[in-house]
Amino acid sequence: MTGFPEDVGDKDQGRLLAVGDIHGCLDHLERLMARVEPTQSDRIVFMGDYIDRGPDGKGVIDYLIEFGGRFPETVFLKGNHEAMFLDFLAGRNQWLFLYNGGASTLESYQEERGIRIPKAHFNFFSTLRLYHETDKFIFVHAGLRPGKPLERQEEKDLLWIREEFITSSFDWGKTVVFGHTPQKQPLLDKNKICVDTGAVFGNSLSCCDVEKRRCWTSRPLPPA
Repeated sequence: MTGFPEDVGDKDQGRLLAVGDIHGCLDHLERLMARVEPTQSDRIVFMGDYIDRGPDGKGVIDYLIEFGGRFPETVFLKGNHEAMFLDFLAGRNQWLFLYNGGASTLESYQEERGIRIPKAHFNFFSTLRLYHETDKFIFVHAGLRPGKPLERQEEKDLLWIREEFITSSFDWGKTVVFGHTPQKQPLLDKNKICVDTGAVFGNSLSCCDVEKRRCWTSRPLPPA
């Protein structure tokens, strides 16, 4: 439990779901999705940071590509770790990627003849979106620069901003749903929802029905 009601809601209505930062934790992702039980009527937004630090970045991307095929309304956002990986593959700022947990991702792609990134994976990384907007919500990996409208936000802030956004009371006219900055449990403020609960740091992976503010976690069930 997250401290908030865990409920499947009314699946016939369809849910608007946000999934926090996975960071190579395929076991958490599989356990979480088994509890959420997504359906074709749901709209699901994955908030980025699918790779690095955790043990199975490649497995997570395999899972997400297959998931997107089964649920075509799914939105995949870019996180700062995907941006760093793309830079690494292009020969830019390679030290930054490795410093931030990239070695575990490279290890997951290791084959007998070396590291191989499947074309489908490269296409996945290359087509990630910086944000997703609905009538009531803005989904973005890290947050927004206070005082700037959405169309004037810079990619660096969308992927990296922390305290300036989290501590701000600026009203963008919609609830901003984000990840990037781990919380002990989903943060459900009046105009902000954070779904990163630090799965790779020993906590859990979280999913939130942002309209009903109902949450699920991947935390293992206690022994019977």
